[in-house]
Amino acid sequence: MAKKITSVPLPGPGRAPGINIGISEKDRGAIAGGLSRLLADTCTLYLTTHNFHWNVTGPMFNTLHAMFMAQHTELWNAVDPIAERVRSLGHVAPATPPKALEMVRIVTAGHEAVARTARSIYPLADKAGDEPTADLLTQRLTVREQTAWMLRSLLED
Repeated sequence: MAKKITSVPLPGPGRAPGINIGISEKDRGAIAGGLSRLLADTCTLYLTTHNFHWNVTGPMFNTLHAMFMAQHTELWNAVDPIAERVRSLGHVAPATPPKALEMVRIVTAGHEAVARTARSIYPLADKAGDEPTADLLTQRLTVREQTAWMLRSLLED
């Protein structure tokens, strides 16, 4: 027999409606807690595997380099669906999420920090005649500076 569909009252201004997806609040909390641990473990394994992809050496280099790349790519693609399922259950993905515009400020500052770091390395690469690194730094600077500009534009009145 089909369950009766009930509606959730609309909230007041600035508030989201309650969640009514057929899973109790208690169960959603328990599931979200488990998924949060899964997310943390997946992120840790992603970083470990990616580090190994970069740094593997020895006679199995080609095999392990390719294998670790496939694994870290799959892990990276798994992170977002896990975090978004936590959000779908009405919980915050593990982190300390500020308000939206503060997120923009933080991410803008991060892009600018990466740009400053890349810019600080450029004279070293240039002095050494390391064109590939200089090119890589120029590409990274272009993207980071453009992204920071676009984000800063969101913060203007």
